[in-house]
Amino acid sequence: MVLLGLAGYLSVQYLTGGTGGPGCEVVSGKGDGASYRFTPEQAVNAATIAAVGTGRGMPERAVTIALATALQESALRNIDYGDRDSLGLFQQRPSQGWGSPEEIMDPAYSAGIFYEHLNKVPGYTRLPLTVAAQRVQRSGFPQAYAKHEPDATLLAAALTGRSGATLACRGRPGPTRTSGPDAVRAALVRDFGRDVVQEAGAEVGGKPSPTPTPSPPASASGDGRTVTVPVPDDTANAGRGARQRGWQLAHWAVANASALHIEQVSYGGWQWTAGMTESRWRTAQTRGAAGAERAAGSVLITTTGR
Repeated sequence: MVLLGLAGYLSVQYLTGGTGGPGCEVVSGKGDGASYRFTPEQAVNAATIAAVGTGRGMPERAVTIALATALQESALRNIDYGDRDSLGLFQQRPSQGWGSPEEIMDPAYSAGIFYEHLNKVPGYTRLPLTVAAQRVQRSGFPQAYAKHEPDATLLAAALTGRSGATLACRGRPGPTRTSGPDAVRAALVRDFGRDVVQEAGAEVGGKPSPTPTPSPPASASGDGRTVTVPVPDDTANAGRGARQRGWQLAHWAVANASALHIEQVSYGGWQWTAGMTESRWRTAQTRGAAGAERAAGSVLITTTGR
C-alpha cells in the first residue's frame, strides 16, 4: 500500500509539474534573483501570446500586459469555461463580439484580438498595467492584474528575446499526438506566421508552402530530426535586432519542448537539452567547422523523432 501510494504521488507530481516532474522556470536577466515557475502547458500559451504580439509589431510592454491579463483570467490555461460565456486564455465572451467560441479557443486568435483592442487604447504603454488591461477587459476586479506584473515582466523579457538564456524547462518530452520537424514547423506557423518557415518546396504540416517571399526559411537537417531556423542579420521587428529575434525563437522552442517532443535547442553559442534535472542553458558543443557554420546565426531545434 505504501509503494502504491508513493507511485501515485510521483505520477501526480510528474503530470502536474510538481517537484521532480516536468516544469519550466524563467529567471531575471538582471541577476537580481527574481524568477517564476510555471507548467509546460502555461509555457506553450505564454510563448504563443508573445509570438503573436511581436508578429503584430507590438512592443514588449504590450506583451507584458497581455501575459499579466492571461495569468489573471485563466492562469495561462486555455479553458473552455468561465463566467457566463467567457472562454479561453483571456476569458473573452462570444456574446460581446470577441469572436465565435471556436475562434476564442484558438490561443493565437484570442491573443491577436486582445492586442487589436489594446492597440486602440491611447498611450497604453504609459498607463499603469492595471489601467491598460482594464480598458480592454472591463473586468469586475481591475486591480487583480497588478499582482501578476512581476511574473509577466520576466516572461515578456524572455519570450520577446530581450533577455537571453533565461527560460528553461525540465523533464523529458511527454506523450503527444504531434512530434517531429513537421509538427515544429506547423507550430511555428501557428504562432509566428508562415514567413518564419517559408521555403521553396518545403512542406508545413503536410501542406506545400506557397511561393516564398524574402524571409528566413526553416529547413530540416540531414538527420531528419533538426529544424534549422536562420535569423538574418537584417531582422527587424518592432525595433528588435537579430539576436533578440533569435532568442525569442529559441525560448519559444524550449517552451514548446514537451508538446512537440523537442529534445535540444541551440542558438548563439548556447544549448538547452531536455532532461529531468538541471535542464539549463549551457555552452554549446558544435562538431567541426561544418557544425559551427550551420549553427551560426540560426536556431537549431532537434526533435526526438521524424
